[in-house]
Formats: sequence, C-alpha cells, structure tokens
Amino acid sequence: MAAYNKTDLERRMAGSIDALHHDLQGLRTGRASVSLLDPVQIEVYGARMPINQIATVSVPEPRMISVQVWDKTNVGPVDKAIRAAGLGLNPIVDGQTLRLPIPELTEERRKELAKLASKYAEGARIAARNVRRDGMDTLKADEKKGEISEDERKRHETDVQKLTDKTIADIDSLASSKEKEILGK
Repeated sequence: MAAYNKTDLERRMAGSIDALHHDLQGLRTGRASVSLLDPVQIEVYGARMPINQIATVSVPEPRMISVQVWDKTNVGPVDKAIRAAGLGLNPIVDGQTLRLPIPELTEERRKELAKLASKYAEGARIAARNVRRDGMDTLKADEKKGEISEDERKRHETDVQKLTDKTIADIDSLASSKEKEILGK
C-alpha cells in the first residue's frame, strides 16, 4: 500500500466534483445548451463516438440547438441517438442539419430532473467518502509500519476530514444551485 499522499487525495476529491459538474451539465433546465448533448454517443464507423466528433453543435437561439452533421451518411444515426438518449428532445432533420427545439419543462419533469440531480450529488458524496476512507486506511497502515507517529496520523486524519467536509460542501452547493435552476426558483 502506498504512503499517505495529501495531493493525491485532493486530486481525487476534485475529481468527484468535476464528475458531478459534468453530470449536472447534461440535465436540461429549459434553456438550450451545447453541453446538453455531451452524454449522447453515436454508433458510426463501427464505434461509439461523442456527438462533437462527428458534428458541430451550436445554440442559434435560447430554445434551439442546432447540430450540423459533417458526413450526410451519419444524419440518421445522430437523429436516432438523440431520440434514444432520454433527453426528451425530438430532432427536426433538415438536410445535414438537425434542429432540436427545447420544449418547456412540465412541473413533473422538473421534479424528475431535480431528483436526478440529487442522485448525481449523492454519487459524488459517496466518491468523496471513499477517498476519505482510503486516506484514513493509508494513514493507519503507515502508523502500523512505523512510518509515522500516532500524533502525525491524528493530525493528517484531521486534514483529510477537513478536505472531505469542504468537498461535500462544494458538492451540496453545486447540486443545490442546479436544483434551483431546474425548478425555476
């Protein structure tokens, strides 16, 4: 087992926040955003590819996403992938361009999306707690091997806990602001 490394724990905690940020970007709030299509994977050329590798995604107006597909043979697979992504979007095909009108969110759909944001946040909290557990286990192992004293272990454990508390607070803040955005408050 590796020795305690505070920088590595900070990097891993930041990773849980970054992952949550990415997940939350994919949640629709009633406004068009190019990041809304980030989770969409298209089956083309015998592989699954993100949409930004086979098309240009833009937002020409607040409630419309435009997808300009580079190769006309990929228009069908892109249309199919967007419809199957569970985003509630129905593309309008116009040549090599797909227009995606962003419908108003119903109250029920807003609540579902808010619950999904909460679920993503809980996943990030669990990831942060797992990093904390790994850090604490490493500290105990280092003490057992005689590499650090009991006082050092306790001091480092306090640092790990403070880092965890800050990370959880950041996760809660991100989730709360996204839920407010979704619910229109």
